[in-house]
Amino acid sequence: MRWMLLWAMLAGTACAEGERAGDFDYYVMALSWSPNFCAIEGDAKGAEQCDPALDHGWVLHGLWPQYEAGWPSFCNTSARNPSRGQTAAMADIMGSDGLAWYQWKKHGRCSGLESDAYYALARNAFESVTPPAVLRKLDKTVALPASVVEEAWLQANPGLSRDMVTITCRDGRIMETRICLTKDLDPRACGSDVRRDCTLSNALLDPIR
Repeated sequence: MRWMLLWAMLAGTACAEGERAGDFDYYVMALSWSPNFCAIEGDAKGAEQCDPALDHGWVLHGLWPQYEAGWPSFCNTSARNPSRGQTAAMADIMGSDGLAWYQWKKHGRCSGLESDAYYALARNAFESVTPPAVLRKLDKTVALPASVVEEAWLQANPGLSRDMVTITCRDGRIMETRICLTKDLDPRACGSDVRRDCTLSNALLDPIR
């Protein structure tokens, strides 16, 4: 009886790994502010996306299949894994081929698509939004409310509303903008488990290198 109660409590959060590919409700596109990622962990790891010559701002962390509550991961699929050439071709928007490979393993397999189609969809999603130009003009680290970053995204993308976008923080810094999309990449409202905005009033945002 207790295990049934525990299962009921956990329902609607992250599901067990290995779900059926293609069985999901919508996508969450996660866009990471590269300078902050580099400051927190990327520099220490020697991450290639942290090379100042690459001039990264928002990079595609991933395109994640999502349930209305919870999400699948590491799904069972008959789709072939991507080639090294395919993952390398995603580095321009994802920062590295290693991230592209990992995102395929954990999330792409759950899309029900072949790897080339998943990467193409992820690129289309990335190109379907306009990053706020004002953030690329920063010349020093600033402290600002996370809500200001969300507002900048909404102004740059009139088709988005507040329930479609969430801003996340980590270690006092802005980390990601997450945008919810239908399977056809139309903006849609996020599920309640995705709408967890950062509430910091003095979150740090590092400038592009």
